[in-house]
Amino acid sequence: MAAQACVDASDGIGIITSYVTEVALPSTGTWKNPGVGCAWADIVLIAPEAGLPLLFIEAGNCTEDASVIAAKFDKYMRHYRRKVKDTDGLDKPMWRTRWSAPDPRWGDASHPPVLLVFHQVGKRSAPKQMERVAALTRDHWQGRWAEGGFRIYEGKMPIVATTLELLREHGPAGPAFWRFGREDRQNLWDARWN
Repeated sequence: MAAQACVDASDGIGIITSYVTEVALPSTGTWKNPGVGCAWADIVLIAPEAGLPLLFIEAGNCTEDASVIAAKFDKYMRHYRRKVKDTDGLDKPMWRTRWSAPDPRWGDASHPPVLLVFHQVGKRSAPKQMERVAALTRDHWQGRWAEGGFRIYEGKMPIVATTLELLREHGPAGPAFWRFGREDRQNLWDARWN
């Protein structure tokens, strides 16, 4: 039965080496010796061949309060804003010294996306957790209106949320992902960049 489930499952993203777990994202210190209080990504996914050059993933089991989860995004932003000298002697965002990602389109310099995946184990409702975290992190993801009727996301972080149940049902190519600030669920690619 388990073997058949593996055969019937939709294709995943990347290969095993596309994933790294428990990765420090220092706002102080170095990559090897991160400062106290830095962000730690549960998973980092690098799969440019699948259209995902860089994706940070946070997993939750609905036991933590939404404010604790939201505080993780404060740490992500401190890391994203940190600049260091690269090998060419020029200042650049620290994360770009380790990972490559496409340059921002149209001058809209957003940070790498973070995917928040909830597994309904704890007593808190996963959809309610998503709503609360979205409200508490609004300053990090909400763009500002520009003339012409569109939003500018410069300096913002795309935050996308889903549940393990939706992932199992739809896979990454299905409507399992809610980008904070949007009405409908989308596939992973549309939710994280568009």
